[in-house]
Amino acid sequence: MNDKHIEMRRVRKTYRFFTLDDVSLDLEPGQIMGFVGPNGAGKSTTLRLAMGMIAPDAGEIRVLGHDIPIDQANAKRDVGYVSAEMRLLHATLEWHMNFMKSIYPEWDGGYAATLVKRFNLRPEQNARSLSLGEHVKASLLLALARRPRLLILDEPTTGLDPVARHEVISEFMDVLRDDRRSILFSSHNTVDVERISDSITFIDRGRIVESSNKEDFLDRWRRIHVQLPSGSSLPELPNIVGRVTDGQFVTLTTNQYSEALRSLLGPHVREVQRMTLEEIFVANVMHHREARAQ
Repeated sequence: MNDKHIEMRRVRKTYRFFTLDDVSLDLEPGQIMGFVGPNGAGKSTTLRLAMGMIAPDAGEIRVLGHDIPIDQANAKRDVGYVSAEMRLLHATLEWHMNFMKSIYPEWDGGYAATLVKRFNLRPEQNARSLSLGEHVKASLLLALARRPRLLILDEPTTGLDPVARHEVISEFMDVLRDDRRSILFSSHNTVDVERISDSITFIDRGRIVESSNKEDFLDRWRRIHVQLPSGSSLPELPNIVGRVTDGQFVTLTTNQYSEALRSLLGPHVREVQRMTLEEIFVANVMHHREARAQ
């Protein structure tokens, strides 16, 4: 039995000025996948395809074992979706909570009350008077309190101040204490992604750049600072995806660091640095853009 929460195979969606092309990804139960890309990279389009809000031109999509978009109604019973573009109705938060309770048997009123306090919200407040940050937290509350097996979140921390972001991210981590549940969330904030994700998928200009376990990314990528003697040059080196030269000093970026690679550089190595996820993302995207241009 296939128990993947999301399966996308060679998905394509074409617009006049943008094409999402050959997108494939898998989300396993108990997994938080950060879906990272610049603005306009195709993150929201991919999530809308997964939700059945738009239909693919090619490829296959399955969510919780259901074909999308054909069987999206059955899939959505156990999916919580929040987008930064979503807007609540002109009614109180309490009205929204009662409405969700009336249509979702799994609604957890006790958890909803806890989130109201934790997010510092007021049930009697009308949605039109909520700040952007409060609006995001209210939308997340309505999704989380349903206790869905799958959360699909499009830029969920947009508009939140650092304290509110901490509160929201803590709730995401709490969700995954139940290994039957999973989260796919898009973001261009690599700090949030690095903190909570266990797998990461990079997307740029409508194409998946790379998808891997987070620790694998952080282990493989390095910056190597080299100082060369006057008149000498570097040997041929494998797995170098970036090079910056400043006189005798050369900074190399590798996506497959190993002690064997370091030994090829011998005594010329001055420092080997680990890279942040943001640095890895930028280097990865730039390398693939250069490769496509050739």
